[in-house]
Amino acid sequence: MDLYRIVNELHVEKQKLDHAIIFLEELQRADRAEAKENRRGRKPMNALARKQVSERMKKYWAERRAAAST
Repeated sequence: MDLYRIVNELHVEKQKLDHAIIFLEELQRADRAEAKENRRGRKPMNALARKQVSERMKKYWAERRAAAST
């Protein structure tokens, strides 16, 4: 049994595993960055925009209630 050869092979295998881990971690980071770029969400509204939306929705629902009662 050649211990030197076995230890050498284990070091080579460890290096391969380290490279594979680094590669997979980079892929994972890239996936997260891409997911953040593709994420959709609401844009923030200021007080004036919220008031306009509120008035528009009140008018919409009032018309819906009027249409439903006839």
